[in-house]
Amino acid sequence: MSGSVIPSTEAGPWFRRYPGRTGRRPRLRLVCFPHAGGTAQLFHGWTARLPDDVELLAVRYPGRHDRLAEPCAETMDELAGPVTEALVPRLDVPLVLFGHSMGSSVAYEVALRLEKRHRVSPARLLVSGRAAPHRARRTGLHERDDDTLVSGIRRLGDLGSEAFDIPELRELLLPPLRADYRLVESYRPAAPAPVRSPITAYIGTEDTGCVREHVMAWGELTASGDFSLRAFPGDHFYLVPHEAGLLADVTRRIAAVGGRDPSS
Repeated sequence: MSGSVIPSTEAGPWFRRYPGRTGRRPRLRLVCFPHAGGTAQLFHGWTARLPDDVELLAVRYPGRHDRLAEPCAETMDELAGPVTEALVPRLDVPLVLFGHSMGSSVAYEVALRLEKRHRVSPARLLVSGRAAPHRARRTGLHERDDDTLVSGIRRLGDLGSEAFDIPELRELLLPPLRADYRLVESYRPAAPAPVRSPITAYIGTEDTGCVREHVMAWGELTASGDFSLRAFPGDHFYLVPHEAGLLADVTRRIAAVGGRDPSS
């Protein structure tokens, strides 16, 4: 690893692409899904801590940032479906999916669609800060007034929440945040199907939005029987201050994917 951030490029409307440093076809692609109200920018610095032969694709949700003019997705199928199809031309190397918070549910649904529609299983599904879909609790925040919605987000942790104090930014940030909460809280499969991929779950020890037992239920959704849980100190956004430790763990778990010798 060189320790520097590789410049990114747009890879169609759905991804921001951070290529590996080898100059050759990557060993694998790490596809990263942000949280509710989040953007691909959350993963901007990750390539500095990933192996040189890993390409990162950060998912760009509509209705924010450089897709601001587009309507937000209203259902899980409207979000997971197009992302799945956008990945089809990129199945020449193994995929690993990482999702944080709402992104965990989206990543899981993309994994299901890749299996059912394209007979491809991600090498691993990494889920962060989110209960398993059949155990997630509803908060009703998307139905509350703006101040209550913002207060609810701030209780989870302080990741750029000062932007909500600036009227011009608040006006831009609230619609996608509310839309994402509406999407993920209306999504709850009655009988979620297991994926063939191994699953690793990550949580912050002080995350008030995650019940450990409900996160452990991700273990019920891997047909491989390969499930593990890793906790880091911190709140819902533990992955920002503990980026180095998280990515060291991710790197260890994907070391053998695509033929790399884990001991190298």
